[in-house]
Amino acid sequence: MPELPEVETVKEALKSKILDLKIEKTLIHHEKMIKDIEVETFKKQLLGQQFIDIKRRGKYLIFELDDYFLLSHLRMEGKFFYGDSEHARPKHVHAEFLLDNGLTLQYEDVRKFGTFHLYEKSIDLESTRSFSVLGPEPWADGFNLTHLINFFKGKKMPIKSMLLSQKVVAGLGNIYVDEVLFASNIHPLKKSGKLNSDEIEKIIYHTKEILSQAIMLKGTTIRTFAVDHGTSGSFQNFLQVHTKKDESCPKCRTKILKIKVGGRGTYYCSSCQQLD
Repeated sequence: MPELPEVETVKEALKSKILDLKIEKTLIHHEKMIKDIEVETFKKQLLGQQFIDIKRRGKYLIFELDDYFLLSHLRMEGKFFYGDSEHARPKHVHAEFLLDNGLTLQYEDVRKFGTFHLYEKSIDLESTRSFSVLGPEPWADGFNLTHLINFFKGKKMPIKSMLLSQKVVAGLGNIYVDEVLFASNIHPLKKSGKLNSDEIEKIIYHTKEILSQAIMLKGTTIRTFAVDHGTSGSFQNFLQVHTKKDESCPKCRTKILKIKVGGRGTYYCSSCQQLD
């Protein structure tokens, strides 16, 4: 968390607020978030840069500036808030971008896991260390049966872990992998190389359908995700298995189980998702 739908929601919210504004000053309160560049250089290069566009790749936000791409990964609990800066800085605000309209874009992160990268616009982002390990977007032509068959061939890794790796498809996280596997009737521990074409087709279909619905509902708020102060997602109201331990399966009424797969809490129905 946040996963693709939450990042997409943040992207659209920020596009409605900060496009065409310029950065007059950057304040960094936790320097370890700034990667592969000196903090003072980072702040200097952002000075006077205008927000041209905001895009998303996987779980990354891409702020297109005049001369640079500013990449932000929210990790576990990162959030952006836009508004008045005439108040004491909240404890967990670790980066502030003071804008030429007198307002501020603040980055808040309780766990301090979020990251920022700054690249010149002449660079191909897909060649960077951040993006070179990412698979295709869920709605890209490259996310297809041939791609997954070739990727899964001979792999012993559980399908739950494989889909979390970001190499198969960019943007899936713990919540949505559980939901996709449940919708596809696939056990999370099934070896990736054992999936047949029909099962893979189901993964492709349900990945697109579930993520699209989650985006429409502005993501999932389970603990702390918020689009802005006072605004949260609502897809949590439509989750089928994730967080539903000991509740009845919506398909067969069997009790939902929770196990660990690759260290991640995983929810599934032992009747609908049998390990064969």
